[in-house]
Amino acid sequence: LMIRRPPRSTLSSSSAASDVYKRQSFPPGLTAQQQVTLGDDVTLRIGGILSATAFWQDAMFLPGNGQQANIVATELEDSWYGGDARNMRLNLGFEKGNVLDGWSAKATFEMDFFGVFPAPGAFTDEQPGPRLRLAYADLTNGRTTVRVGQDWSLTLGNVPVSTSHVGFPFGWGSGGFIGWRFTGVQLHQTLSAPEAPVTAQLQLGVFKGSWATSDPGDGPDPGEAGIPQLEAKLKLGGTTADGTWGAYVAGHFDRKNLNGVREAGEPELEDDDLDGWALEGGANLTRGRVTVQGNAYVGRAMGHHFASLIQFGDIGSWGVWGQVGLGLDEAKRWSLWLFSGTERPDESDVRESGNERLSSWLVVPMLRFKAGPYSMGLEVHHNETTY
Repeated sequence: LMIRRPPRSTLSSSSAASDVYKRQSFPPGLTAQQQVTLGDDVTLRIGGILSATAFWQDAMFLPGNGQQANIVATELEDSWYGGDARNMRLNLGFEKGNVLDGWSAKATFEMDFFGVFPAPGAFTDEQPGPRLRLAYADLTNGRTTVRVGQDWSLTLGNVPVSTSHVGFPFGWGSGGFIGWRFTGVQLHQTLSAPEAPVTAQLQLGVFKGSWATSDPGDGPDPGEAGIPQLEAKLKLGGTTADGTWGAYVAGHFDRKNLNGVREAGEPELEDDDLDGWALEGGANLTRGRVTVQGNAYVGRAMGHHFASLIQFGDIGSWGVWGQVGLGLDEAKRWSLWLFSGTERPDESDVRESGNERLSSWLVVPMLRFKAGPYSMGLEVHHNETTY
């Protein structure tokens, strides 16, 4: 069950979507927001999701249960049920026009409640912790955008449609869906003319390195001891007589120094670098009542992007997923969806790196009702993981 609404307000409102809403912060077709004028030509757009999921499971999942469930961790002799509201999300978008000869400034902040629970106990699962998702600033003239801050990596492509798995989409770590958020600098450049029938945009990004670490988070890990993550993405899109289409290709390279950083005076160790790379492509098509979308990737040492069944090491892997949606009525208030995906690490790499998950596939049918910002769905999530 999910609803997204603007708050009641006597202030001016607008339905124009900001850049963050045109991207993938929210599932398509579920956008509502309030625009507030702050003065001095500054506007604030407020958006978010109110989400609740009731679930029944016959297994324990990774990276968590309920709205996080993707990979089977342990089969159970019994079943259990519960509720989850951690997909609750708040998004703030600030904008000031013409700060520098036709350039506008924008800033985006987004949070949800998938942070860690404060402690074990009877009451903690009703008090989930907030978590920072996005925090970045843009300088843009409409065709060129310079972005600084924490944003999605360019490996994040199409997002599966779901009423329960919004913060942790289907296939993330279990079925070919990869990508994560990192602090970095990006350049987005529109290549097509304003009235071109096919739009084209080139995106380049340099993100901080990342890898498995026992440090609580603010000390250097092996990824940050190497070179930054380098990514590029080409996006194409257009319209048909009764729909839209889009496609993209993306590439990634990073180098982790597995020795980490050394203290002054310590002897230098022999190089122990691990290169991570990925090639990815995806497409989507909406025509009439039908929606089709999917992604595929191949790569190596990409556990920090939820690849390789979220396993860290010198592991090659590939994954692919697809989803089909069919509107059952002309207004598409009732629709049927089917998601399926698989993740396939190299078996010998998994064993040599001391990991244990060898393969995964999942299938999720969904019946959805949607009316404006309100949607409600019934999903059956089946995953099979080989250990």
